[in-house]
Amino acid sequence: MSNVVLKATPGQLKKMAVFYQDYAVKPVPHSLFTAKKNQTTITGYNSGKVLFQGQNAESEAAQWQPSSEKVGDSKLTAAKNGLKKEVPSKTGLPAGFSTWSVIGSDEVGNGSYFGPLTVCAVYASAEQLPLLKNMGVQDSKALTDARIITIAKQLVQQVPHSVINLMPEKYNEVQPTMSQGKMKALLHNQVLDQLLKKIAPEKPKAILVDQFELPSTYFKHIADQKVQVKENIHFQTKGESHHLAVAAASIIARYYFLKTLADMTAASGYPIPSGAGANVDLIAAEMYREGGLELLDKYTKLHFANTQKAIRLANR
Repeated sequence: MSNVVLKATPGQLKKMAVFYQDYAVKPVPHSLFTAKKNQTTITGYNSGKVLFQGQNAESEAAQWQPSSEKVGDSKLTAAKNGLKKEVPSKTGLPAGFSTWSVIGSDEVGNGSYFGPLTVCAVYASAEQLPLLKNMGVQDSKALTDARIITIAKQLVQQVPHSVINLMPEKYNEVQPTMSQGKMKALLHNQVLDQLLKKIAPEKPKAILVDQFELPSTYFKHIADQKVQVKENIHFQTKGESHHLAVAAASIIARYYFLKTLADMTAASGYPIPSGAGANVDLIAAEMYREGGLELLDKYTKLHFANTQKAIRLANR
């Protein structure tokens, strides 16, 4: 298990707490937040120290640093909220990137115990960018679920897109053979390939993947795939703040994720929540009492610690 420690200002620490709110777990003493994401535990202490512990600690910490600096050697640099008019050169993206015709991809659900892992890619041409802005497209974390649903219903009629909704049963089938990082890389590669074929012969000027791991790791993860989307591809953390295509992909992905949770609620008779908090454990315990792991397999990501918590609660 690797450990990485970064130092954050009070403002940066608060931004990190917001960024990781969907992955929050019970905070440890003297911390502002504790979260579990990408097989890594992230703890932001009130002192400004941020500790990353786990299998993907280095790649998770790298998201919060300038690309020119080594992990653990510098102060944390948090991304700003909202779409930037000009992309600073330190991002590694070309000048004026936010005005280009771009395919953007993002995923949701990887930190939620219940529900699918949903990945979406959107093609936003330069001509469509004013329309998307007027529709209210922005970072989905800054929007309520109700607003996301409203915008997404318009978006799916306006922009070429591709979505893969990896349901829990399939997720649980493949998870023992691969990390969640590889799983996400394969899904991003697939939706990008699907969308490129959908818009052909038109081609985007670039592709932007909301970065969840180091590019070198991403390419290693898709190396065994027959089709590997690599041409003009860029990776950037907080990708939704660098191009509206990623922001639109985030909104559509969240919409499909929420719709699936609603379908699961109707099918199971239980109020299926997102996230991985204590309320999730209680509902999972009730489901376990009713149908054991066989029932949980249909609705949850079994490798999460919530499974064992739910079993302990059910057996009390």
